[in-house]
Amino acid sequence: GVSELRMSDQGKGSASTPAGALAPGSDTYKGWLFKWTNYLKGYQRRWFVLSNGLLSYYRTQAEMAHTCRGTINLATAHIDTEDACNIVLSSGGRTYHLKASTEVERQRWVTALELAKAKAIRMMNDQSGDEEPTTQSDRSEGIQGTLKTLISKLDDLGTCNDLIAKHGAALQRSLSELEALRVPVEGGEKVKGVNERATLFRITSNAMINACRDFLDLAETHSRRWQRALQYEREQRIHLEETIEQLAKQHNSLERAWREAPTLSTNTPIGSERLQKGEASDEDEDTEYFDAMEDSPAFITVTATENTQHRSVSPYGLCNDSGKELQPLRRRRSHIPDKPNYSLNLWSIMKNCIGKELSKIPMPVNFNEPLSMLQRLTEDLEYHELLDKAARCESSLEQLCLVAAFSVSSYSTTVHRTAKPFNPLLGETYELDRLDDFGYRSLCEQVSHHPPAASHHVISQRGWTLWQEITIASKFRGKYLSIMPLGAIHLQFHSSGNHYVWRKVTSTVHNIIVGKLWIDQSGDIEIVNHRTKETCQLKFSPYSYFSREVPRKVTGVVSDSGGQAHYILSGTWDDKIESSKIVQSSKGGSGSEGKQKTVYQTLSPKLLWKKYPLPDNAENMYFFSALALTLNEPEDGVGLTDSRLRPDQRLMEAGRWDEANSEKQRLEEKQRAVRRRREAEATDALDDGREYEGFQPQWFHKRMNAITGETNFVYKGGYWEAKDSQDWSMCTEIF
Repeated sequence: GVSELRMSDQGKGSASTPAGALAPGSDTYKGWLFKWTNYLKGYQRRWFVLSNGLLSYYRTQAEMAHTCRGTINLATAHIDTEDACNIVLSSGGRTYHLKASTEVERQRWVTALELAKAKAIRMMNDQSGDEEPTTQSDRSEGIQGTLKTLISKLDDLGTCNDLIAKHGAALQRSLSELEALRVPVEGGEKVKGVNERATLFRITSNAMINACRDFLDLAETHSRRWQRALQYEREQRIHLEETIEQLAKQHNSLERAWREAPTLSTNTPIGSERLQKGEASDEDEDTEYFDAMEDSPAFITVTATENTQHRSVSPYGLCNDSGKELQPLRRRRSHIPDKPNYSLNLWSIMKNCIGKELSKIPMPVNFNEPLSMLQRLTEDLEYHELLDKAARCESSLEQLCLVAAFSVSSYSTTVHRTAKPFNPLLGETYELDRLDDFGYRSLCEQVSHHPPAASHHVISQRGWTLWQEITIASKFRGKYLSIMPLGAIHLQFHSSGNHYVWRKVTSTVHNIIVGKLWIDQSGDIEIVNHRTKETCQLKFSPYSYFSREVPRKVTGVVSDSGGQAHYILSGTWDDKIESSKIVQSSKGGSGSEGKQKTVYQTLSPKLLWKKYPLPDNAENMYFFSALALTLNEPEDGVGLTDSRLRPDQRLMEAGRWDEANSEKQRLEEKQRAVRRRREAEATDALDDGREYEGFQPQWFHKRMNAITGETNFVYKGGYWEAKDSQDWSMCTEIF
């Protein structure tokens, strides 16, 4: 038995034996056959795979992963045999002349093909029979027809039972006669044994028929129950379809009405009676509703009449103290080469990666944008003027409103940005020196590779410092991709000492498999001023097709240390945020889930932040903002590990994607080799009983934060001094 097993294993994949015999319950059969190609080349050896009623062939087994040379559907195919080793398959005008190495192998293939053909025809008939009957009478007729078929099959079984009984009785008679003959004792015992088996066989066949009859009775009883359940489900589905259609129509008409409606003033007086009662109708332009927030009371805001002066704000909030728009000192680029039109199916790569960490998936540059994760992190500073303004605020609550608007503004660039930034190499850095233009200097460094983590430090001459260490955790879930930035963002104002801490929300990329990719942000942000204990609770509402709310909605409440609300924040993360000062609050009627709603009477909303319009031709430049277009612009004097010097990213920006892909593979392999070397060094050190330090970032070191209690990489200094002296001797060659 062992030698036979070895021989069959050796024969696998050869022309004489198929690679996989048709296992019980398996629908797949694989092996080598010779296929007629033409009169010049004659029969050529090809790898054939029979699966799900389809026979496909490849030049080699390796080709199965990417290139199928031809497929024939067995449901409509004619199978013929010519001589001892030949098989002829014809379907829809196509004919395959195949030859097996031996007659035995040919017979195995023919059996497998015939079985697959029968199954394919059966499945085809089942599918056509499964088409939904149109009316109630058609459905009941269909069920009656099924029952009739089952009854006729039961009759067939009854006939078989009668025949078994008849032949069984005849067999027993013959055996009894045989027993009566004078045969040796041993022979008599055997005949007796056979007689007993025949009796058992008759009993078993009778039991089988009875079981079949019971099954039919049960099927008849249950079919009525299934019919009722099915009818209910159909009605529910029709009701849901009608509701969705109605919602879609309402959504369209509301959008149209909103576009056509003139802009209404927010100073319209509202009756005092309505204000006292806290009532509000959909027709009141001055009334805003907010969803109930977790861990905070549900509320309604009602705009009060007032004659306050409106502060003048430039369209994009970029003003200095004198009200003049700030002009950068140096002209920077406003265009990059257009994105080439390469078509590649994302699903073809992602389908093998469900549940994996995104940073571990080898992705071609086709799904990237020509910026690194460090540059995307630096993009948080696009609306830095909000922090400049906040630094000048005397009221810490007003300052908190501006900090909240800044935390929301960092998402505005993501609305069309579905491409993935480059994963930075370990030790890669990125600087953004805008000291002369806007008074700040920013530095990022990739401090860890698994998990990928980047540290960021910004210092501004206009009175603030921001630092963060962000670890991107991402999971591919099949239909969508979840991106969860982990880590706290710290912001400190120099004059007041106010220290704010908050964390980012989850980003979700939808329609990975089919349709247009789109991004949503969802979750809660709590911003805490650790000096005064004032807080801001922000809620990013996830998009819902069934919701009447504005998409991408953000709502928030700014409260003092005692928990009393002072400002309401409202807007969308892709457009603008406004703040409304609360002048009075009262308990209103009960809201959803029986909770009591708080009614906030507020002054007119003030604009805190408004998104800048995208540059011209942005749709062909990866939907980059004006700042994003400048981030990868070559600059003199930057560190040797700066993202601007990364070759694959630079080639991609220039539109040379094939070269970028090979360069990306080279860099990743180089990084893997360095990691293997470090692991080997660590093992050697362990064997020798020595301590091994491992990779240490150049510009950041680990320190424990007194506020959050977390140990993070923070800036240790030295980078800008090295830039001034142009001494980069401490930098490793990572590119």
